[in-house]
Amino acid sequence: MVLITRDRHSGGQVTQPVKVRRLTDSEGQKLQRIVRRGTMSTVRYRRAMILLASAGGDTVLVIARLVQVDEDIVRDVIHRFNEIGLACLDPRWAGGRPRLLSPDDEDFVAQTAATRPAQLGQPFTRWSSCKLLDYLHRLTGRALTLGREALRTLLARRGITFQRTKTWKEAPDPDFEAKLERIEYALTERPERPFAFDEFGPLGIRPTPGQGGHPRVSRTGCRPPTAAPRASPTSTAATPSATTCCEASTIDARAGVHTWAALKSIRAARPDGAPIYVILDNLSAHKSQRILAWAKKHKVELLFTPTYVSWANPIEAHFGPLRQFTLANSGHPNHTRPDPGPAGLPALAQRPRPPP
Repeated sequence: MVLITRDRHSGGQVTQPVKVRRLTDSEGQKLQRIVRRGTMSTVRYRRAMILLASAGGDTVLVIARLVQVDEDIVRDVIHRFNEIGLACLDPRWAGGRPRLLSPDDEDFVAQTAATRPAQLGQPFTRWSSCKLLDYLHRLTGRALTLGREALRTLLARRGITFQRTKTWKEAPDPDFEAKLERIEYALTERPERPFAFDEFGPLGIRPTPGQGGHPRVSRTGCRPPTAAPRASPTSTAATPSATTCCEASTIDARAGVHTWAALKSIRAARPDGAPIYVILDNLSAHKSQRILAWAKKHKVELLFTPTYVSWANPIEAHFGPLRQFTLANSGHPNHTRPDPGPAGLPALAQRPRPPP
């Protein structure tokens, strides 16, 4: 389980920053799912990380450093998303012969596939590729030249699949817009004052095969398969720093005492006494009466994300790199003694090397 705090003061200021439009609930959930899993196309993973970081208020310079690409690529992805939405995640490879269908024909095919067959006078409840293709070929007054593979690729480009929706999750929070507007105000109008804070886990600290470019070692020099077992789950807490963007450390469980300690360290990072903003989710450990009273007394405004809208927390874009480059293939001897690493750097920011 990992808990992270993030200092929002980074990057240069520009007159009109390039930024994604406000994400919808479904867009935010999909981007969060891609960044957290990180098991699909590298292009989709990098572009999703760019969009999620931009939605969290990061500048183009900060995002380019995060994903290790040129700033112009970041701007192109953001502009493309503002034009066509999540379709920008998929690369559009050029080449091939000209299409036989006009844009109007493609719109008509996509609209037909998204319509229930019963509404079009067909004696079945859902489409298949064969049924849809047969229906399109038998239409009177509209000649459509396409085959089964062309139909499949057309529907794939439009994001239409023949799958039944069993359940869905939408944000039922009555203060959905008000909370998002307050978070957006803190990120855009007060860029030096917000902090992001979240947890994930529990974690299993163990090496991951194929992660790293170290030379071969003998079997006697290999790492243990996993860290020493422990009864309680592992999580990671962070403390703000004036020189780092994100810090993390291990804790036992999600509890109010750890949240309170993290909030105290955040307040200590801005000792000027002016108000600060902390963006966090609706976990019960974040809403105890002691924490709420302390936050009010010390001018710490807690900005809770709407229900089921954890993607609105800017720290979500950093969970993927934290798992991939810090936790994966780590060799901690146990959960209570992580590798200290070089002096002056966070414990989890180092990737230990195998013994020679």
